Amino acid sequence: MDKVSLHCHVSGRVQGVFFRASTREQARELGLDGWVRNLPDGRVEVLACGPADAIDRLHAWLAEGPPLARVEALDCRRGAGCPEALTGFHIIH
Repeated sequence: MDKVSLHCHVSGRVQGVFFRASTREQARELGLDGWVRNLPDGRVEVLACGPADAIDRLHAWLAEGPPLARVEALDCRRGAGCPEALTGFHIIH
């Protein structure tokens, strides 16, 4: 199965609400590779890679986020293949 990538910036109340840990959990359940990190401007950045159906499910989840989050904007780009060698899904500090 061909892999696709998803690179997103999530805005709103997304730091300090377990967004990164919840994203990692969702991505791992979906069998995706990639990473998630906080940005200095208050957004969260996500890069995920895997089968298109799993990427679609993560994209839908990112629009809502975990219960304590309030997603105000989701800016994503999809790509064919993985832009870098990724193994597992990790939180970058």
